[in-house]
Amino acid sequence: MTPLVALGGVDKVYSNGVQALKGLDLSIQEGEFLSLLGPSGCGKSTVLRLIAGLGDKSAGSIEWSSLQHEIGFVFQDPTLMPWATVFDNIYLPLRVRGIKKSEAKPRIERAMEQVGLAGFGNAYPRELSGGMRMRVSIARALVAEPKILLMDEPFAALDEITRFKLNDDLLALWSSQRWTVVFVTHSVFESVYLSTRVVVMSARPGRISSEVRVETAKHAGFRASAAYAEQCRTVSARLGEAMQA
Repeated sequence: MTPLVALGGVDKVYSNGVQALKGLDLSIQEGEFLSLLGPSGCGKSTVLRLIAGLGDKSAGSIEWSSLQHEIGFVFQDPTLMPWATVFDNIYLPLRVRGIKKSEAKPRIERAMEQVGLAGFGNAYPRELSGGMRMRVSIARALVAEPKILLMDEPFAALDEITRFKLNDDLLALWSSQRWTVVFVTHSVFESVYLSTRVVVMSARPGRISSEVRVETAKHAGFRASAAYAEQCRTVSARLGEAMQA
């Protein structure tokens, strides 16, 4: 099967001489939910930025199966415009494309509904909780109808209850829409809960150490199941091996 995007032998060396990635090979299939897991500084976020075209690789190749590779990016910080309403924050990527607000309105309202923000279009970021601000950030990424959604530790700063809820909502959205998602996390538990495949990266310079496929259906009681616990143990062991390599 031809991957949606494939990284081959990718190196990334920053101007200060730090080598973030070395010989990284990664293929991402259309429709999968892939988590990148690894120690701090291993280049997980760098991988996302290279896929998004937000930086240049130093060596290797990044190849897409289509010339049209629409990308949505959700950062760890929601990065909302504080002076703009929820509606106008979500409208931003469509405004940049030159789409009139009247034409964009149905797409914006659909994106708000998808993330549980229906009725909050006139609210301002300062009036929202951290979890709701992150929902705005996700809606802003979705409104452009991307083929691939890149998420860089979007829930790391949230409390556990809010994080669990957003994990559930994101998984439900992915299950119904089947976008391709690449999700960066430091959490073994989050990676297993969300993903169809967990890719473990070694310490800097980052490269792929191993991968674990998560085949179990994510039913309502999955977090409390023996299968979930076993898969978390497997991924945790792989992460430990990567950190010692």
